[in-house]
Amino acid sequence: MAEKKQKMLKVTWVKSAIGYNKKQALIIEALGLKKLNQTKVLPDNDAIRGSLFHVKHLVKVEEVK
Repeated sequence: MAEKKQKMLKVTWVKSAIGYNKKQALIIEALGLKKLNQTKVLPDNDAIRGSLFHVKHLVKVEEVK
């Protein structure tokens, strides 16, 4: 049987968290983003999507095929 290929999300941090709620800065850090304009490829699951919802104004999200 063929394995299912897990969907992935490409997340880029595009706007500083300065001036926003401290919780949002902690979410950015928890996603593994350390510097502005850094990109990470993360698994597409409910936990990641929930985190991204809270910082959607600070990041750019694309689906990776």
